[in-house]
Amino acid sequence: MKEPKYILGPMRVPFLILTPACVLLGFGTAIWRSHEVSILYLILALIGAVCAHISVNALNEYFDFRSGLDFKTERTPFSGGSGTLPEKPDMARSALKTGLITFAITGMIGLYFVYIRGLLLLPLGILGLIIIFTYTIWITRYPILCLIAPGLGFGTFMVMGTDFVLTGQYSWTAFIASLVPFFLVSDLLLLNQFPDTEADHSIGRKHFPILVGRQTSSLIYGLFLLFAYMSIIFGVYLEYLPKVSLLGVATIVIAVPAFVGAYRYPEDIKKLTPYMGLNVIINIATPILVATGLFIG
Repeated sequence: MKEPKYILGPMRVPFLILTPACVLLGFGTAIWRSHEVSILYLILALIGAVCAHISVNALNEYFDFRSGLDFKTERTPFSGGSGTLPEKPDMARSALKTGLITFAITGMIGLYFVYIRGLLLLPLGILGLIIIFTYTIWITRYPILCLIAPGLGFGTFMVMGTDFVLTGQYSWTAFIASLVPFFLVSDLLLLNQFPDTEADHSIGRKHFPILVGRQTSSLIYGLFLLFAYMSIIFGVYLEYLPKVSLLGVATIVIAVPAFVGAYRYPEDIKKLTPYMGLNVIINIATPILVATGLFIG
């Protein structure tokens, strides 16, 4: 019998908490606009989003194992994969099955919502599925795509998709709110690439830490942090978000030291790791605080 830890490992379960935070933000924009939504649709949207996250994680684990990358990376608590497949190579097929099954579940839930809500949802769903399947094997070879794809998945597609399936229409409120995880999650993956730069380069990847170096990439990281907070402020200023959504700006108190740490220690992974942890907190707490503002507002 396969041990649960080897089945759950490729899913990277501890990191799945990011998904409910982003779905919650989409729920918040829907509630603020329509005041009443279908709980069944919300649950289905959450299941689809979690399956999408599991799928991209499991496929990433499988392809990184097959390429040999897992044997070259310097693992940290936030990067370098789970280590499951190098430890248990015979579980590679199981990881692939996990990725494909959850990919199919995501697709089926998406098709259900297209049937219920209409074809306007289809472009969002198709692009989301393309990112899931091609992220590791193709997107990571193109710096711009590699930078923005995580943000598109968790921000644009997940937040706006949740809002759409709950309300039946797109809105500026959902779009502006989605910019918060767009910039933050893109930043999350960017910073997590720092420890793997040399290993990634050896198998043909080409993200920004490879293209321009870690020091310059830390400036991109800081710029995206700024854009995330400016999205909240402009959303409130333009009255697409309630004033209480400014709660999300509170995480700037840890964003500033996270940026300073990334800028000071881009080449020292041991010293950088605590700031990678702060970055995870920013990614989870900020959407939740903005969503809380939407519920209160």
